[in-house]
Amino acid sequence: MSLEFSVLPSAARFVIVGAGVHGLSTAWHLSKKLKAGGTGDGSDIVVLDKSDVAAGASGIACGVIRNNYFQPAMRELMAHSVGVWESDPEAFSYHPVGYMQISPEVMHADVAGIYEEQKAIGYPSTFVEGAAECRAYMQDIFFDWQAEGITSILHEHRGGYANNKASMRGLAAKAQAEGVRILSDVDVTGMRLHEGAVTAVETTAGAIGCEQVVIAVGPWVRDMWKFLDLPEKISVKGPDVTVYDDRDMWTYWSLQEGTLEVDPNFLMDNRNDMPPVVHVDTDAPLYDDEGALVTDRLWGIYYKPDFNFGGVQGGAMPYIVDRPAGEVAVDPYGPASPDFVVGDDFARMWTAGLAHCHKRFEGKRGLFSKEPSGGIGCFTPDSFPVFDVFRQNAYVIADSNHGYKMIGVGALVAAELLGESQPLLEPFRFSRYAEGRLHPTSNSPFPWS
Repeated sequence: MSLEFSVLPSAARFVIVGAGVHGLSTAWHLSKKLKAGGTGDGSDIVVLDKSDVAAGASGIACGVIRNNYFQPAMRELMAHSVGVWESDPEAFSYHPVGYMQISPEVMHADVAGIYEEQKAIGYPSTFVEGAAECRAYMQDIFFDWQAEGITSILHEHRGGYANNKASMRGLAAKAQAEGVRILSDVDVTGMRLHEGAVTAVETTAGAIGCEQVVIAVGPWVRDMWKFLDLPEKISVKGPDVTVYDDRDMWTYWSLQEGTLEVDPNFLMDNRNDMPPVVHVDTDAPLYDDEGALVTDRLWGIYYKPDFNFGGVQGGAMPYIVDRPAGEVAVDPYGPASPDFVVGDDFARMWTAGLAHCHKRFEGKRGLFSKEPSGGIGCFTPDSFPVFDVFRQNAYVIADSNHGYKMIGVGALVAAELLGESQPLLEPFRFSRYAEGRLHPTSNSPFPWS
């Protein structure tokens, strides 16, 4: 899209670093609030990006939009964000096809709890229980459904997916229409601090003074954290009052995603309609197309037909970067995460998972795309976001890889920048680590669930 390449201004009231989902959403909502309140407009806001709109994590996101979370605070935040996606489906290239969480018995109670709490907040979904009932429900959608080890289905009737780059271009256009300046090819190199506050953002194009700065850079948050002179390791109090000292503030995971090069219509449902996004977790043994065991542990995949990606696109569990293959990553607050999905093994595992679920995918491993996908995610100590102010005037949006679907966070951050505290963001303050107010963990094999 067309961006501004003008000279960096000497100062701006609000400087937002990052032209992905959080930076653009914050800029758009902030400009509207300034205008509505008669206290400014979009010209008070400058968005900086070292490359271009959606050039980072937002531009390669799988695009799944869901409410499904075991954590009540995440569920409420996602319900808010789904509402923003629904506000302009065309501009956001949003497809409201719904979302399905398909689970084994070990996750049954967790998913049942999610369903009850979705009812409590008015989020529409259908809950199916029992192996026979689940098979019948899925075969009514997909004639060739054959997954084993399934005893519950949570079918969310809102949500779906959006096309990554197209949605970000739509979001940028909304911000620019409000007068926001989006400057590309401007790399942030430091933060100028004076008496504990950020007075200017230093960049490859010079320094820009600011009243407030918003850090919305996805997996590059660790660099900005260093610029703010914040600690690389912290103490974390667990729910059992145990204190874990010297925890890394940031951990990088490799996100495992890819595309099967088939016509997207290959995964239409029994009515020849676009199906919901499907997420399957199961503890049934998984075998590849040669009959070799892939894993006999709890595993999970997600997938959808996607004309933007040109096939059936989805992913599986991530693994910690630099951890030796096969080593188990143990989190004090959650289950062990076996790193069996590593490098080229992802294609084997994911295509085996598709064939485990649908007969139509048997023998299709050779159609896996060689194009790179996924990327790297930067996770917090408990794998959930941090939304908070540091150094008096630096608002940090650290999404912990929950980012793309949370388009509504920008609206809440914009309100907080103008002094309006937002209850939906309170559970995500940095202070929770020292106070032991951590989010509950589920039995899912995914660190973000």
